[in-house]
Amino acid sequence: MRNEEELYFAGGCVWGVQEYCRYLPGVVQTTAGRANGNTDSTKGPYDGYSECVRIKFNPNYQSVKELLPLLFEVIDPYSINQQGEDKGEKYRTGVYSKHGAHLEEAKRFIETLPNSSQVAVEVLPLTNFVCSDSEHQDRLLRCPDDYCHIDPALLHKYKTL
Repeated sequence: MRNEEELYFAGGCVWGVQEYCRYLPGVVQTTAGRANGNTDSTKGPYDGYSECVRIKFNPNYQSVKELLPLLFEVIDPYSINQQGEDKGEKYRTGVYSKHGAHLEEAKRFIETLPNSSQVAVEVLPLTNFVCSDSEHQDRLLRCPDDYCHIDPALLHKYKTL
């Protein structure tokens, strides 16, 4: 069994965030989904969910402290409920985890940012996660010309490492 931990990144549209995160150093698996909603299903309305990616990573190779700045490369942390052309509560930004130490690390990182009191990134315990359907998994691998708010120069920045 591999040594793995999980972290959940919400950064607007899940397609781009998953494609970006799949190549981050130390990441062993990504899953598109929705987190911290008010129901146990994503059928129908989003009901409080944020689109996010479950990231399984090897903490012996990459720490939470090292992963956090990478998310902030591809989001506008000051934007509320919007990334690029995607608007609405489900496109809010966030860092979620089942581990308090991960959340504390995220809070410390945010405190180092300019105008940290204006950062709109949620840092919350993960209350639930529902995987997206197969149409939304690895979407940009199958449909590379679909819309993505992440700059193409950044989208595959870590692919060759």
